[in-house]
Amino acid sequence: MNMLTTILIMYTAVSVILALVSFWLPMLNPDYEKLSPYECGFDPLGSARLPFSMRFFLVAILFLLFDLEIALLLPLPWGNHLPNPLISFSWASLVLILLTLGLIYEWLQGGLEWAE
Repeated sequence: MNMLTTILIMYTAVSVILALVSFWLPMLNPDYEKLSPYECGFDPLGSARLPFSMRFFLVAILFLLFDLEIALLLPLPWGNHLPNPLISFSWASLVLILLTLGLIYEWLQGGLEWAE
């Protein structure tokens, strides 16, 4: 066998041994603390199946939307150094216009109302 085959077999054997040990080792000593659900250091209170308010989802979606907007506009200052910076600025303007139109539409439809 050449050196590459030996190293490949050795790496595979070590990987398989570590994977098997990682599955068997935690099962050796289960106790109450390991088997209980963990909720930020507190004992679980009530059912975990309670519905969330839609306000949380609304805030999360708005955060993701405007976080995406910032991520898309972040390289915009470097667009100044391109041979034709008008193209990058027009694409950025298009993204801003589409997001603003979507926000206005949601606002007019009542999707941003906190009280029902």
